[in-house]
Amino acid sequence: MPEIGVNTVIAVIFGLFVLYYLLRLLAAPARLLLRVLLTGAAGAVVLFVFNLAAGFFGLALGINAATSLIVGFMGLPGLVMLIVVQKILG
Repeated sequence: MPEIGVNTVIAVIFGLFVLYYLLRLLAAPARLLLRVLLTGAAGAVVLFVFNLAAGFFGLALGINAATSLIVGFMGLPGLVMLIVVQKILG
C-alpha cells in the first residue's frame, strides 16, 4: 500500500476548500434558475386551468414562456393584465 505524504494531504485539503467555495459560488444562480423554472411552471398550470374554464366564454390565452412567467410572477393581476391586453390589441 502506497504511503500518503504530507504534500498529498495538503493538496486534498486545498482541493476540498476550492470545491466548497466553487459550489457556494454556483449555488445562488442555480437557486435563481430553479425559482424561475418553478414560477414559469406554476404560471403555465394556471393558464391551462384558465383556458379550460374560459373556453366556455370564448376566451383563450396562449401558453408560452412569456405569459407563463407573467402569470407566475404577478399572479391574478398578471392574468387580468394579459386578458385586457388581448382585448385591447384584438
